[in-house]
Amino acid sequence: MLKVVLDTNIIISATITTQGNPARILDFWREDKFELIITPAILEEMWQVILRPVLQKHRRITEDEAVDLLFEIQQDDTTISPTLDLKIIKQDPTDDKYIIAAIEGKADYIVSGDQHLLELGFYENIKIISPKEFVEILEGQQEKD
Repeated sequence: MLKVVLDTNIIISATITTQGNPARILDFWREDKFELIITPAILEEMWQVILRPVLQKHRRITEDEAVDLLFEIQQDDTTISPTLDLKIIKQDPTDDKYIIAAIEGKADYIVSGDQHLLELGFYENIKIISPKEFVEILEGQQEKD
């Protein structure tokens, strides 16, 4: 099974619209098509962002449903506590947590809409891809099943 680190922006986008690749990724995760790797730092960021008042008017789900989603992620994911301290993304050091999670969680992919991560493309053997690319990979796997 693929091991994947999702950028917070993927989860947030999936709460805003039921259409599009982030929502499809969340559906694939709920169908156990990949293993989600997460860290306390990533989860904390998800909590901070999903509860921002500015997002409430944009979300397609209620605040209670958003909280339930994060509890679902927290319970069903593979949480690791990283020990690495790397400085990789100079333009946005807060993105380093995704690379660290992927390294320590032995992830196959980091899926992100963040340009700083996408421009990197790879880190060690971990490919950094867009939501569209990841959906194409998952759909390709479904065709083989």
